[in-house]
Amino acid sequence: MLIQFTKSGIYCKQADVYIDPWKPVDKAIITHAHSDHARIGSKHYLAHKDSELILKYRLGNILLQTLNYNEIITINGVTISLHPAGHIIGSAQVRLEYQGEIWVVSGDYKVKKDGYTIPFEPVKCQHFITESTFGLPIYNFPEADEVNLQLNNWVDENTLQGLNSIIIGYALGKAQRILNALKTDRPILLHSTIYNTNHALGFDNSNYIKFTQEFKKEQLNPGIVLATGSAMGSPWLKRFEPYKLAMCSGWMQLRGARRRRNADKGFVMSDHADWQGLNEAVLATGAENVYVTHGYKSVFSTWLRDNYKLNAVEVETLFEGENIENESSENNLNKEDEAA
Repeated sequence: MLIQFTKSGIYCKQADVYIDPWKPVDKAIITHAHSDHARIGSKHYLAHKDSELILKYRLGNILLQTLNYNEIITINGVTISLHPAGHIIGSAQVRLEYQGEIWVVSGDYKVKKDGYTIPFEPVKCQHFITESTFGLPIYNFPEADEVNLQLNNWVDENTLQGLNSIIIGYALGKAQRILNALKTDRPILLHSTIYNTNHALGFDNSNYIKFTQEFKKEQLNPGIVLATGSAMGSPWLKRFEPYKLAMCSGWMQLRGARRRRNADKGFVMSDHADWQGLNEAVLATGAENVYVTHGYKSVFSTWLRDNYKLNAVEVETLFEGENIENESSENNLNKEDEAA
């Protein structure tokens, strides 16, 4: 088998490379820059060119080679290329081929178009490694245009009531989608982690206010605050009163998820595939062998075996998927950015 699942990560022995390793290795291919997939300590890194700045921002002065989508390199007879995953900026599926055996490591991916990231493209293979973050039939996400309309209507309603609108989302991926979706003339203030992440991505911050300790509430009067999950329940929020608070996450489709997190509103906005998207992606690859990683592994692998007669197995990894409560691990990468 070209790919092995080891204690250090997903490993291709022929090329001597790991994909998203969770321990330091000599050569690492990174699918995207979220902290559960891009870890510090490896000697050499390979990733998509749009991940270059954010990876160096998060991991430091790493030795990094970048590729465009569909660009091919060969290592010891193994052809390797990166393909759009639709997850966040620079996210990629990794295709590896050796002597006719083809594997695709998808990392995290999203099938629905969001109007911002480069859309997911299925890649034909015999072996496909898939996430299953939302691998239950109850997860059926709305189209991006519908969510964007709901978000803007909510902001407008708050503005009419003289309330600030606080929106919670990941600093990398979700925040940029939210900003791209917002259509408003109200001031938008960014938590410093989001502002600095935008800067590292090359995202235009010129229309936004960066939070500093000198912030005055009158700068909004009212407006929008975009913050990370670390702000939930913190004294930092009090300076924006009166406000309403919303969360953007795929988990908002669950009844009670918003209430448990003390949010006034929940928007079903995910950077992962929903149930239909997972099924579509797996079938589009034509793979007979499917390896199901983080999420509802047992449910999804059983479904693939029973309904499509695929050789689907569960694989243990240290990937986390979308979890707003674990976002502190993202923020801890850049503690110097925290002004809260």
